[in-house]
Amino acid sequence: MNMKKFHLLPLLFVFFYMDTHAQVIAHFTVKAGKLNRYNSIVYTGVLSSAGDPVILEEVTGNKRVPVAVSRQAGQLCWILTGTTAAGTERKYELRKGKGATDTLMKALRQDGHVLLEQSAQPILQYNFKTVPAPAGTDTVYNRSAFIHPLWAPNGVVLTNIFPNAGHRHHMGIWNPWTHTLFEGRETDFWNVQKKEGKVRFAGKMETFSGNVWCGFSASQDHIAFLKDGTEKTAIHETWLVQAYPATNNGNRRLWDFTSTFTPATPTGITLLQYRYGGGFGLRTTADFTDKTSQVLTSEGKTRRDADSTCARWVKISGATPQGKAGLLIMNYPDNFDSPEPLRVWPENAEGGELMFNYTPTRMKPWQLYPDARYQLKYRVMVYSGDITAEEAEAAWQDYAYPPEVITAP
Repeated sequence: MNMKKFHLLPLLFVFFYMDTHAQVIAHFTVKAGKLNRYNSIVYTGVLSSAGDPVILEEVTGNKRVPVAVSRQAGQLCWILTGTTAAGTERKYELRKGKGATDTLMKALRQDGHVLLEQSAQPILQYNFKTVPAPAGTDTVYNRSAFIHPLWAPNGVVLTNIFPNAGHRHHMGIWNPWTHTLFEGRETDFWNVQKKEGKVRFAGKMETFSGNVWCGFSASQDHIAFLKDGTEKTAIHETWLVQAYPATNNGNRRLWDFTSTFTPATPTGITLLQYRYGGGFGLRTTADFTDKTSQVLTSEGKTRRDADSTCARWVKISGATPQGKAGLLIMNYPDNFDSPEPLRVWPENAEGGELMFNYTPTRMKPWQLYPDARYQLKYRVMVYSGDITAEEAEAAWQDYAYPPEVITAP
């Protein structure tokens, strides 16, 4: 027997084991807690430098399964795939190394907009370049800093812009404050036809692509139009939008929307109590009418009685020539006056068409102080077909109370 070869084999094994072990960055235990989880989104801090390529694997006994992972701004994100029963836990290991190189989720900066897509399927579009109003319309309606189109997984466009003569200022998904007190003057940033103010893209944009989420960060400003013809910025705002892979055989998709804002002047600004404005504004496709669509809230309210009530989530579904689709809009428990009050157009408004708004200041004013930072967060599920009220509640519970992640070296 060749004794040199005999002794070399265990030495090689030990070297390989030590080298692999040295590459381990962290171990994660994800606990379902009290909820049954289904395709939950998991976030946790990352212990390695941003430049290190990493591999995440789920560990079950001696079995290791690679897991798609994205990393951005010091955080890791992955999907707790499938069903994870309440009271159970799953284990993962993060180590240095190169995983899959194909990017599933992409943010594409194109001419005047950012398009989010999954494998060439469009998700949503953020328009940072000013979009002109229809011909013959006052140019005051020209607008930037809004989302449109928003697509359901089956391709149905769920939003609408410049919808009709009375509401040219409705712009897909947007969130200007309506009734405010800025430097002693009431200022409306929503109804731009009053020529008191509007919201504009402020020039700073970042985009993110990855295997688990894609998105963008965009700066925008609430601009006040003063009586002397000049302009003044009243609020600095940043949108962060993050979209995740479709689930349920491609029929459902989640995306997160965070608005972070601060007064732009030493005097601050008061967001006065009013029936609509700010938060999350939505003008739905013209195909959604009182005859073709349904509204349901977490409190069991419908379009007939949802207005001026409060809700954790609102589900809007409807039929279109391209198929049935909808969206579930969830507000985060830490939002101002959450569960937030609603503005839902009555069934007889605008020929039955639908405008929806989470309006945090519907019941009470909100004083914004200089040098302070404020935030509103929402999660949206877009879907083909429909979902049940039970599924909507489970989605909100998972958003409000995410899985717990325990990190160990």
